[in-house]
Amino acid sequence: MERRKRFGWPIVRELSRNRYLYLLALPGIAFLVVFAYMPMLGHLLAFQNYRLSDGIWGSEWVGFKNFEFFFNGKDWLRVTLNTVFLNALFLLSGLGSAVVLAIFLNEIRNRLFKRITQSFIFLPYFISWLVVSMMALTLFSTSEGLINRALAALGYEGVDWYLSPGVWPYILTVISAWKMAGYNSIIFLAVITGISAEYYESARIEGASRMQQMLYITLPLMRPTVMVLALLGIGRIFYGDFGMIYAIIGDNGVLFPTTDVIDTYAFRALRQLGNFSMSSAVIVYQSCMGLVTILIFNAIARKVDADSRLF
Repeated sequence: MERRKRFGWPIVRELSRNRYLYLLALPGIAFLVVFAYMPMLGHLLAFQNYRLSDGIWGSEWVGFKNFEFFFNGKDWLRVTLNTVFLNALFLLSGLGSAVVLAIFLNEIRNRLFKRITQSFIFLPYFISWLVVSMMALTLFSTSEGLINRALAALGYEGVDWYLSPGVWPYILTVISAWKMAGYNSIIFLAVITGISAEYYESARIEGASRMQQMLYITLPLMRPTVMVLALLGIGRIFYGDFGMIYAIIGDNGVLFPTTDVIDTYAFRALRQLGNFSMSSAVIVYQSCMGLVTILIFNAIARKVDADSRLF
């Protein structure tokens, strides 16, 4: 009885007092339960020899054999390093370009020109990766690509872009920054807009130039938001951008040494081999590495700047 009074009734009072707020949160909670927590049951397949005819509960349990098969091969290290390297490039280029764009947009004084510029910068975010892949093919096609045509017109020999794996991490980085920088710049622009004008007025009175105001006022006050977004990006550093990489690279095995990531590797294992269990083992490995990474970097952020940590 005492336990119910201590724990039961306060919860009921809280739900009753803020029932409308909880009703507003209900769709988001339902979304998380259905699309984030319920699919976790699929991780059981990583420890089974899964067969469609037997189902999840009827398939044979094999323990860590699927993980042994994955780690005994030569591909696990390659796809892991590719995933981390590509995501690090995407994160640095995305945040850096977004910060620069936000500062430049904030410096535009003509409102009409600022809105038009902001719209054009934001537009690539809405373009499908399939359309982007067609644009990349138009640029980098060996025979008909615009870049090779331009090189030929200048007297240089064309490049077999789709047979050159070394250049594609940087091509993908440029494409990712072009597509996502406008979206991220909106976040930073909102942060800049929220900075009190008194800081800039005081700096102007002291004779600070526009560049000095950016360096000593704007950038330091943007740091907490940059840190939070960086931590969120680091938390997904083991999750490759499947939509972008598979749309642009596809099944081009020549480019796999530098572009094959954990997501595309698991997808091929499922699509080509029909091996649900091994694909699930790869995804469990990916999830565990992502969790460990975010815990480590959050602990580092807590020591460096406690206000910038996630939890």
